[in-house]
Amino acid sequence: MSAKVIVRDLHKSYGKTPAAAGVTFEIREGEIFGLIGPNGAGKTTTLECVIGLREPDSGVIQVCGIDARTHPQDVKEKIGAALQTIALQDKITPREALALFGAFYKRRAEPSALLTRFGLTEKADAAFDTLSGGQRQRLALALAFVNNPELVLLDEPTAGLDPAVRRDLRAEIVQMRRDGYTVLITTHDMEEAATLCNRIAVIHRGRIAAEGTPTDLIARSTATPMVSVETSKPVGHEMLTRLPGIRELMTDGSRARFRTDDVNRTLTELLAALGAQGIELVELHVEKATLEDVLIELTSSTLVH
Repeated sequence: MSAKVIVRDLHKSYGKTPAAAGVTFEIREGEIFGLIGPNGAGKTTTLECVIGLREPDSGVIQVCGIDARTHPQDVKEKIGAALQTIALQDKITPREALALFGAFYKRRAEPSALLTRFGLTEKADAAFDTLSGGQRQRLALALAFVNNPELVLLDEPTAGLDPAVRRDLRAEIVQMRRDGYTVLITTHDMEEAATLCNRIAVIHRGRIAAEGTPTDLIARSTATPMVSVETSKPVGHEMLTRLPGIRELMTDGSRARFRTDDVNRTLTELLAALGAQGIELVELHVEKATLEDVLIELTSSTLVH
């Protein structure tokens, strides 16, 4: 697939503080690409440089085959963006907002079609200050589509929303991919990133620390599995500490949690020990490394600069 976005050696500093220190990545056409990292890692600065809200100090940004630094207005015709918060005049309605924003572009979608697509028909003529948080976020997504963009950029699109609204908005983002849009998303929600994104770049201290599919990133993790067990009666703490490979042991009556470097050997000896004492295993869970483990591992390492 061809690259819809190319970022090469992007640098941006605020005074003496670097926010982007050589960021490099590509986004393929038709994929959802996630940019994740801790606060202050450079996610928002990178996104704002791609959108054209900030001028980089140096580097290459190409969007839809256009040099974004020399032809920013041409890029704006190709992209739609929904940032973390949406601020509109209190009494403007969704229908009015969509018509107003659409007027800034050469090509535009019909407000009625966007209201239907993003579930805002019933609130089409309601004042902005009466909309719920979820409705405002839906309006933000609708506004990102007023110009029929090729690339959609979403900055923390589901942050602060209740679970039901968050689920619905995630479904909307998945539908964007099905409809052929290319999406760049930043998020602090690792479950969201793992569920939505085809590929992910982890940004740390203004640089890309790792890039790949969620599965690939998790496979590279050195985080050890977490095991949770429940038994028919309490197991002695000392007996559990003698199991091979066990560490970070926590016990609470008949429940225990621990990490192990050798799951098969640890569980084999655990079952043998339980059998010898006539204790029944009630429940067993093995939790492998997650994307959150990957993020913590990469961003806490002193080797990443």
